[in-house]
Amino acid sequence: MVQARLSRISSTEQTVRTKKYKTNDHSRNLVKSVFKLLSIWSRAKNNDPKFAGRLAVLKITILSLFTGLFLTACSQTFEPTSNAAKNPIPKATQELLLKKGMRISSPIFIRIYKKESELEIWKQKDDGLFYPFKSYPICNWSGKLGPKIKQGDKQAPEGFYRVSRGQMNPNSKFHLSFNLGYPNQYDRSFNRTGANLMVHGDCRSAGCYAMTDALVEEIYALAREAFDGGQKNFDVHAYPFRMTTKNMEKHKRSRWIKFWRDLKKGHDEFEQTRIPPIIRVCERRYHANPAFANINFQINPAGPCPGTPGFRPMRQAPRLTIAGQEKKRDPIQDVLRDSTDEVSKRDKGFDQLSLPDDLFSEDLGGSSLRNGVY
Repeated sequence: MVQARLSRISSTEQTVRTKKYKTNDHSRNLVKSVFKLLSIWSRAKNNDPKFAGRLAVLKITILSLFTGLFLTACSQTFEPTSNAAKNPIPKATQELLLKKGMRISSPIFIRIYKKESELEIWKQKDDGLFYPFKSYPICNWSGKLGPKIKQGDKQAPEGFYRVSRGQMNPNSKFHLSFNLGYPNQYDRSFNRTGANLMVHGDCRSAGCYAMTDALVEEIYALAREAFDGGQKNFDVHAYPFRMTTKNMEKHKRSRWIKFWRDLKKGHDEFEQTRIPPIIRVCERRYHANPAFANINFQINPAGPCPGTPGFRPMRQAPRLTIAGQEKKRDPIQDVLRDSTDEVSKRDKGFDQLSLPDDLFSEDLGGSSLRNGVY
C-alpha cells in the first residue's frame, strides 16, 4: 500500500482551479441569461404557433453550441511551450525520494484506480524491484467503470498501456500531458476506436484522467527524469477499482467481470514480483507473464495463443538489444522494452517529438501514432 498520500485537493490548488474556471462560470451565466430571455419571449408570443416552432429550433441550436463548448474532449489545440515541462521536481518530493532510498533518475511505474480516483507512482530501487513512492488524487475522469469502446463515448480507458518519451506533450492545452497509448493491441483486436487518451492537467476530462496542474507537473517531472536516466518507456496499468477479492465479488455481475479478472492477474503478478509484468495479447485477452512471453514470433492478438490448436505465427520478429547493454543485459529494461520490429518502426522518429494533443484528435476522427506497445 502506498504510504505517502497527498490531500484530495489542497486549498492552494482549489484557489487556482477557482480562478481558472472563472471564465467558464461567466459563460454558464450567459447561457442561463439567454434561456431566461427566450423563455420570457416565448410566453409573450405563445399565441403564435409558427413563432413557437422557430423558437424551439433556436433553443436547440443554442444548446448544441454551448454543449460543444463545455463538453470538449481531451484533444484541444496546443498552447505555446511553457517552462512547466522543465520545472524541477519539488524540493519536498526530492527529499521524500532520498528518504525512501530512491534515485531521481530511476524507472517509474504507474497504476490508476478509477473508482478511488487515485494515481500511484512506483519507483525502482537499486535491487531492481519497484516500491511505492506516492499516491496522487485524480481531479476528474469521465465515463463509468469499464473500458473505452468507441470514439466519442467519453470513457476513460482501462487496461495495460505503455508510454514512451514521444508520448510526452509539454505543449498540451491542458497544461502538461502524456498519451496513454489507446488503442493498444488488445483494444484493436476488438476494433475499438478513439485516440488521444491522456493523463493531463487542467482538472477537466472527456475520456482522460485529469489532474490538477500542480500534480501533473510533478508527475511529468518524475517521468522526464526517468527517461533522462535511461528508461525507454514506462507502464501504466489502469484499473476500474482496487483489485481486491471483495471488490471483485461486489462487481461479479458486471458485463466486464471476465475482462477485470484478466486485469487482476496482471495486478497480482506485480504485487508478487514487484516488477511490471510482461503483457501479451492473444485470443483477445491479456496474459501477464505468460510462458510464451519470449517466443520469437509476433502473436496475433485476435488469434490462438502459442501452444494451442490453430496457432500460426504472424511472422518472425528479430531479437532486440538495448543500446549500451550488449554485454550485460538489464532484466528490468528487458521487461520495459518493446518486443516487436513493428513497434520499433512505428516509434522510430517520435522519441523526441512532443505532438500537439489535437493532431490525432478523437473528436477529429484521427488515429494515434503514439499507441502503447503491448
